[in-house]
Amino acid sequence: MAMLFSLVARAEQLTIAVASNFAAPMQQIARQFEQRSGHQVKLAFGSTGKIFAQIYHGAPFQAFFSADQAKPAQLVELGLAEASSRFTYAEGKLALWSSKSKFVDSNGEVLSHGSYNRLAIANPKLAPYGAAAVEVLQQLGLEESTRRRQVQGENISQTYQFVASGNADLGLVAVSQLLQDGSTTKGSVWVVPEHLYSPIRQDAVILQRGLDSSAMNEFWEFVQSAEARAIIRAYGYRTAQKIDNNINAE
Repeated sequence: MAMLFSLVARAEQLTIAVASNFAAPMQQIARQFEQRSGHQVKLAFGSTGKIFAQIYHGAPFQAFFSADQAKPAQLVELGLAEASSRFTYAEGKLALWSSKSKFVDSNGEVLSHGSYNRLAIANPKLAPYGAAAVEVLQQLGLEESTRRRQVQGENISQTYQFVASGNADLGLVAVSQLLQDGSTTKGSVWVVPEHLYSPIRQDAVILQRGLDSSAMNEFWEFVQSAEARAIIRAYGYRTAQKIDNNINAE
């Protein structure tokens, strides 16, 4: 009984803000951590730009998993995050997706000559995956021709929902949203070649509100463990070790 009381007494609740592309793997990582540690993890999802603004205006988050490297770096510069905690937890990939089977061809040519009503992308001003989508369209010479068909989601989750609901035939979404146990769940997909957009390297950082939390230190260690990296890779991301290898190989 005394041991149980001690465990309950030391248990904490962590409040972590997470870019919406990383929702599924983070939910799985948080569940595993809760089971092992006895701590609780409260997750808040949204676009990177919107979360950054919330943190700047005092939102009570203790850590931030961004969809880019720029926003965590800015938070460090502003004195709102701990520089030594910052690390690249994943590198994301972009895909052209339709919920309809055989709608998207193996080369993504449906973008240029296919018959579709709407193309969903995330807001490029708020979401790094949206900025990457615009970059892809520019590289393909299709930004102008697709502009009137574009519909923007506030974040990549809303972008996905536009396509899943049928409100858009196509969407440029995160590969991680389309995978379950390493396989695409439904519809048709073209994984966009990575030379068409800048690397989507995603950094995490502990915020000032989380610096005195022993539970946060435990979580930070867990999210960088082999177990957590395996979860992240199962959703189509590269993880830190592979990212470092790629950088060194360049």
